[in-house]
Amino acid sequence: MTHSVCVFCSSSGSIDGRYLELAREFGRHFGPRGWTLVSGGGSVSMMGELARSVRASGGHTIGVIPQALKDLEVADLEADELVVTHDMRQRKGVMDERSDAFVALPGGIGTLEELMEAWTSRSLAMHDKPVVVLDPWDDYGLLRRQVEAWVDRGFVSVASVERVHWVQDPAQVLTTLEAALAGS
Repeated sequence: MTHSVCVFCSSSGSIDGRYLELAREFGRHFGPRGWTLVSGGGSVSMMGELARSVRASGGHTIGVIPQALKDLEVADLEADELVVTHDMRQRKGVMDERSDAFVALPGGIGTLEELMEAWTSRSLAMHDKPVVVLDPWDDYGLLRRQVEAWVDRGFVSVASVERVHWVQDPAQVLTTLEAALAGS
């Protein structure tokens, strides 16, 4: 079955090259499965590397980018489909409705915000789409410890924590998604 996976990741040009390689490696798994990447529509950093890798593997890409970012000439003009939105809120809405699952790779505050929204919405049963975090180098370690502290203090339920799958291997992300999507 064909699925669309929304991936959140860095668009920073200041990151270590291992993150770019992680994005390329992850992207290579889409084409053989016939899956579609839904991304933030950028051509730079991890976002750009991921999209190019998905296309090189035979996968389909949908980029969703606000007009203001497109005007900065960072849009993935090679995307199979490029959706230009008015703003970031509309962008997230389009990405959400076009996706069957969410994956977060390492990134900054934008990636964190997108992950937290997908996770929160899943915890509140606003969607039943799987949420997976690919974290081979423990970039989300502090976040996980903070959430554990909130669980200890009663702010977050154990059930909410269990709404996210944490993996370290790019191939394991798609295997995890396949199992989760088959069960939904």
